[in-house]
Amino acid sequence: MERLVKFEVMGQEYPLYTDAPEEDVREILQIVKKQLEDLTQTAPAHVLPSGKIAILTSLNVAGKYVKLKREFREYRQRVEEQLGRLSAKVEDTARE
Repeated sequence: MERLVKFEVMGQEYPLYTDAPEEDVREILQIVKKQLEDLTQTAPAHVLPSGKIAILTSLNVAGKYVKLKREFREYRQRVEEQLGRLSAKVEDTARE
């Protein structure tokens, strides 16, 4: 069931409607806050406008998502290859 979640980022409160589990929402917000903290440590908030900080944070999260998606695709390919080799060994053993 969709519910309203309010969270604060850089002194501003944002409402968000979501049906994600509470644990997921907490983890998502924690990731965003960590990204913001990391970014503002390298370029303090008073140096960059909040809009740019938000975009850079979004790009960082999206970059990590794309990398994870690629790594998962590669992992799945390796597992499928290993299963294919294992299956071939089992078939060879069964023929003997």
